[in-house]
This record gives sequence, C-alpha cells and structure tokens, in this order.
Amino acid sequence: MTFGSYEEFWPYYVAMHSRAATRWVHLCGTLSGLALTAYGVARGRRRYLAALPVLGYGAAWPAHFLIEGNNPATFGHPAWSLRGDAQMIRMMLAGRDAELDGIARKWLAENR
Repeated sequence: MTFGSYEEFWPYYVAMHSRAATRWVHLCGTLSGLALTAYGVARGRRRYLAALPVLGYGAAWPAHFLIEGNNPATFGHPAWSLRGDAQMIRMMLAGRDAELDGIARKWLAENR
C-alpha cells in the first residue's frame, strides 16, 4: 500500500498490529533491546549496540508471521514503521492499549 503521509500510514500500521499479543511482543522486544543497548553503552561495549535491532526485530517479525499472519510493515515502510513502533509503545506504556484496539478495528472494517 502507498501512503501520502505518516498520518495516513498510522491507522494501517496499528491494524497490522491488531492483536494485543503482537503489540506486547513488540514492546518486550523493543524494551529488552533498549535495556541491553543502554547497558552496553554504559559499560563501553560497542557490540551491544546491535542488541536493539536484533532483539526488536527478532521478536517483532516472528510475531507478525505467527500471531498476526501478515508481513511486517517495516518491509514496505521502514522509517514510518520505526516511528509507529515508538508511538505504539508510548501509548501502551500510557495504558492506551484499548485505543489501539479501536484504531485497528476501524481501519480493518473500512479496508477489508
């Protein structure tokens, strides 16, 4: 799919994460990657910088295939997907997971 702006992409991105389990796997992978990266930086171990993409994508991509049954949005829209991950995780940490469910349901109802 093509989008003219991130604002158009965002509901699609959320719809590709319509199951709460997928979103939580993303959150766990991203936070684990951030923690290990921060540890590596604090300890002066540069090789730990690879932890964020390895753990983040290493958790997220299988979740798409096994839980959602779709392809990661990263394949077609890498920059917007990264921004979407950050926005989705902020919303989850703020207790707004139900709002994400609503965005996903609305997009799927209008586009399937």
